[in-house]
Amino acid sequence: MMDGKQEWRQRMLNQLRQLKAAEKEMYDRQIAAHLYRWPLWQTARTIAMTVSRETEVNTLPIIEQAWREGKTIGVPKCDPRAKTMSFRRLASFAQLEKAYAGLFEPIEKQTTPIDRDEFDLIIVPGVCFAKTGYRIGYGGGYYDRYLPGASAVTAALAYSFQVMDDIPTEEHDVPVKFIITDQGVLHCER
Repeated sequence: MMDGKQEWRQRMLNQLRQLKAAEKEMYDRQIAAHLYRWPLWQTARTIAMTVSRETEVNTLPIIEQAWREGKTIGVPKCDPRAKTMSFRRLASFAQLEKAYAGLFEPIEKQTTPIDRDEFDLIIVPGVCFAKTGYRIGYGGGYYDRYLPGASAVTAALAYSFQVMDDIPTEEHDVPVKFIITDQGVLHCER
């Protein structure tokens, strides 16, 4: 099954890299607009979210919007040796440093931890998604280890072409409940 996931991951990453900048910006704005109108975003006070990389839906303006709305944002800090992550409160982009796998992560001395139970909404990254909420991420399994036991609503941000009828899954995979795309909010049902 891992071979299947790796193939899907590579194929989708190639497709994401071919997305034209203007088209990506348009999709990013549409996704953000659907997110901001979503009642679960509006009521969330504390949100977990990654700082996006080049092929991902741009989360920088989304983080800025959350701050304008008085929300607390937590971003992940990975421990590659233990293959675990924790979240830390981000109040400024100046509190980020380039770290593990080229990710922007919080500088520990400048940020404070946020417990998993404090989150109302966890926005989970991924490369491709099934309509059932299952996802293929980047292969580290960090979220599949973090999410069990979390009480927060889980969602993903994705371009509509990243959402498939079905994808390869494994027993330990944890699906998200919602996927916000450029076409709207998908409630994932299994």
